[in-house]
Amino acid sequence: MADFVFNIAKGQIKTLAGLPLSADALIVVPLEASGLETDATLKDYDDLASLLAGSSNEQTTWGRKTISSGITVTVDDTNDRLDIDIPDQTWTAATGNAVGALLICYDNDTGAGTDSNIVPLTKHDFAITPDGTDVTAVIAAAGFARAA
Repeated sequence: MADFVFNIAKGQIKTLAGLPLSADALIVVPLEASGLETDATLKDYDDLASLLAGSSNEQTTWGRKTISSGITVTVDDTNDRLDIDIPDQTWTAATGNAVGALLICYDNDTGAGTDSNIVPLTKHDFAITPDGTDVTAVIAAAGFARAA
């Protein structure tokens, strides 16, 4: 489950996670542990370009993951909430700098978009020092985000 939902995504996470456009996707972005800004600072960024212009650095050795299928949005009327789930994500033979967090973002145009078009949705603590083995981000059964 998300440590937080970015301010820009509150109220629209269900729509964006549903991938409403023809060339859109969710993007998983690993952030380095070193220089990682506080949650209070991170949640105020409105796009990925602005976030990466701050002191937080993308862990580029791993690379970003693009998710355009396998996303489920479940309305739970019994518990008065909505859960959004994505498949687990694996980085093969992961190396490079230590990771401190993963961002789940929305890219409205994967073919022509830039980081300024990518909206950060959620931030997840994910502390790991890669050692050349595979790294898998296991998404909880409840999903990566819940709106209640």
